[in-house]
Amino acid sequence: MTGETNLNTLLKTMTPILNEGDYVYCTVSGDQSIDIKQVIGTFKEEEALTVILKKEIADTLGLEYSYIAAWITLTIHSSLEATGLTAAFAAALAKEEISCNVVAAFYHDHIFVAKKDAERAMAALRLLSEQ
Repeated sequence: MTGETNLNTLLKTMTPILNEGDYVYCTVSGDQSIDIKQVIGTFKEEEALTVILKKEIADTLGLEYSYIAAWITLTIHSSLEATGLTAAFAAALAKEEISCNVVAAFYHDHIFVAKKDAERAMAALRLLSEQ
């Protein structure tokens, strides 16, 4: 199943949803084990494995973090080959001085913003979708 590639369609139908909860980015070393069912996302870097988790799970595991985020999912099935979507929503958020951390998965794009900016980010994304 292929996703949408047309930028106008992507923007008009991206339908952002704000997932409940607080999310954090942590790093783990090779000797730490985390149940994959508790992980939202991972990325292996040269320095360490980055994991995105619910804050309460990180707290239970004693993992350190410095950033508490809200998680926004764009519900449109965007193609991994689509161009311009990330640039468009990143620009809309930057205009509102909202930093975003993006994870592109197979079906959807996921945006992590500072928890305090969640509602403003949702408003900016809705406005972008209406233009």
